[in-house]
Amino acid sequence: MLLAVVFSALSWAFPMAGGPLAVTALAFGDLTAFVVAWGYWISIWVGNAAIATGTAGYVGALIPEVARQPNLTLTTVGMVWLLTAVNVAGARAAGGLQILTTALKLAPLLAIVALGAWLFAAGDPVLASVARTSAPLRPGGITAAAALTLWALLGLESAAVPAGRVRDPERTIPRATLIGAGVTALICSVACTTVVLLIPTARLAASTAPFADVATRFWGPAAGDWLAAFAAISGFGCLNGWILLQGDVAEQMARQGVFPPFFARQNARGAPVAGLLISSGLVTIMLMLNISKSTVQLFSFLILLSTTASLVLYLACALALLRLLALGRMPARRSRWLITLCGLLAAVYALWAITGAGLSTSPSDCGRAVICWARWSQNPVYLGCALLALGAPVYYALRRRPAAPTAAEVAKTSGARLG
Repeated sequence: MLLAVVFSALSWAFPMAGGPLAVTALAFGDLTAFVVAWGYWISIWVGNAAIATGTAGYVGALIPEVARQPNLTLTTVGMVWLLTAVNVAGARAAGGLQILTTALKLAPLLAIVALGAWLFAAGDPVLASVARTSAPLRPGGITAAAALTLWALLGLESAAVPAGRVRDPERTIPRATLIGAGVTALICSVACTTVVLLIPTARLAASTAPFADVATRFWGPAAGDWLAAFAAISGFGCLNGWILLQGDVAEQMARQGVFPPFFARQNARGAPVAGLLISSGLVTIMLMLNISKSTVQLFSFLILLSTTASLVLYLACALALLRLLALGRMPARRSRWLITLCGLLAAVYALWAITGAGLSTSPSDCGRAVICWARWSQNPVYLGCALLALGAPVYYALRRRPAAPTAAEVAKTSGARLG
């Protein structure tokens, strides 16, 4: 919620297309903005690989043949390209699908929340028995889990990216950010906590469809199948929205002169085709390179890598808010001190979560909550830094192109609400 306040304040003050990427340029210059945007773009297409993998896991719970390799990877790749085609058809088509799947995705979450509330009120012994077998709370374990749990809330910044397509962005985007983050946090926290309390830790660690497992246990196999179907719809809709964003981010970077210009070209329906196709191609490569991993291993690794890259953006935006406040570039408001405090705490949280992403819990030691540093080749923080470093040659190569408006210049001329 602290991060949501940061993005809401920035969106209200600078309602320009490009959102947090342009604001970072305004605060720190084009090089920092490029590193942040490059990392954010990586986080999106890596995250899309994770979303598609998780969705395919629920499809596999319905159709056992899908759960086997190579069928699982082929199904995952097929979903990515089907939704890429939807987004190539334009933002209106993608938005319509998003509304439908968002409404459907709430059904399994609310069903699990209702089950947990009923069992808790009835004093069901299942809750107590699972709680007795859980590992004790420890600071190290909470830190290691911070990045994993943040995955459920990634996207709280996304409303500001396509600001150029939103009506009344200085009002709509801050409200959407705060309300969306709050509602999502409440539903996901309660639903996921219910699952953790109803499924033993060892079984949960290996499950590819935990919500379906809960439904099967309490309501029978048929209910498990129905819930798996709704969960698959949820993942399908989530993937649709993020594929829309992967094209928009690449387009905004191209318009700000830090990506090749062909990424900014749109088709007749206003869709950035090059960004959509290239990003989905990278998703496909990522999935094919990791075809030997199990669904749980692949999903866990990808969400940590994606979350780490997103945290670079979150940290940069929190620091940008503080810098713009210090420079007097933010509108004068009575709550200025409160926004400053939120920015400071959000920056601390981002650093803490990045630290947690560099930790991994060995499955064999899960019961004892023993935290160890992963080998560098499997550490998402190290790999994330390597992917960020790959952007340096791109940045310096593009600097040799004919002069174009910089990201900072775009931000300065895009309707900032200066006090």
